[in-house]
Amino acid sequence: MSQLAALIFDVDGTLADTERDGHRVAFNRAFQEFGLDWYWDEDLYGQLLAVTGGKERMAYYLEKFNTEYPRDDSTPELIKELHQAKTRHYTELLATGAIPLRPGVERLLHEARDAGLRLAIATTTTPANVTALLENALSPESIGWFEVIAAGDIVPAKKPAPDIYTYALKAMDLSADACLAFEDSENGILSSAGADLKTLVTTNGYTRDHDFNGAALVVDQMGEPDQPFTTLAGNDFGHTYVNIELLKKLHSN
Repeated sequence: MSQLAALIFDVDGTLADTERDGHRVAFNRAFQEFGLDWYWDEDLYGQLLAVTGGKERMAYYLEKFNTEYPRDDSTPELIKELHQAKTRHYTELLATGAIPLRPGVERLLHEARDAGLRLAIATTTTPANVTALLENALSPESIGWFEVIAAGDIVPAKKPAPDIYTYALKAMDLSADACLAFEDSENGILSSAGADLKTLVTTNGYTRDHDFNGAALVVDQMGEPDQPFTTLAGNDFGHTYVNIELLKKLHSN
């Protein structure tokens, strides 16, 4: 087993609770901007999260939930324009500071950097969304903390395909057994496990009932010294929050 060298993070739901009060709201604002009567409430959005990628999610919505909407050859272009508008609305939301990082995330990133661990991101969200989240919820210079930001359409097959993680590993010139992945959803663990990565899962309101078979550890949050996580599956080795010591134990077992 190689020594732990790098941490690879998913973004939405993992670094921050972006889905319900971020992406969902931004989608609805884009629909309104385009004069559409589409509206995604919290329950519907939870169902749409079965599909990764914003453009793919809108196509799925039309196919399964809004079948009466007339579709033609112009529909893919409409979806593309809606997605661009949605990204703009999402970054505007982030700029207000309305979406903070999840408990323990900022602390863990600092600890990882102090320990000399390399950092990367592997996500289906767009690069602009990643940048906006990091700049507004962490700091403008935090973009440079991540050696690789594998995001959006950089690979053709999105999660649950392993391609985005495979891309990140290749870009860092690291093998999977030198890394740990961080995810929050069933599609995420399928993607990371498909790339042979040991994975720590932090659940959220949309994903707590997902199947996380294969995860090294499943907790409800990364936690803080005064804000312990709840272990849902796996061995936490007696720890109450995610730190480098715990990650090294997960990696070596």
